[in-house]
Amino acid sequence: MTNPITPPPELVEQWEAETAHTTKDEIWHVAVQAAQWGADQELEACCKWVDWKWSGVKSRELRAARRTKQPSLKARALVVLDDCSDRLEGAHKNIIRRALEALDD
Repeated sequence: MTNPITPPPELVEQWEAETAHTTKDEIWHVAVQAAQWGADQELEACCKWVDWKWSGVKSRELRAARRTKQPSLKARALVVLDDCSDRLEGAHKNIIRRALEALDD
């Protein structure tokens, strides 16, 4: 019997491939993905128990409370742009900012 919090071998292989010859930042990204996957598995197990004990409404409320919507890719890119602004010339930063702001969320 496997523990549901243990990632399947295919996912572990994917993470290993993503970390081959990578930087600390890239490894950090994969670690965050792994932690999120584990947290999602635990949340789903809790929601199944809540569905069994009460109703589907309660599990939907639990899921909504524990998994808020992530910022859009556009919003995250703008934050990254602000973080690296000291390494970009003003004109380059403005071009990138205008391009990002022109995208839909």
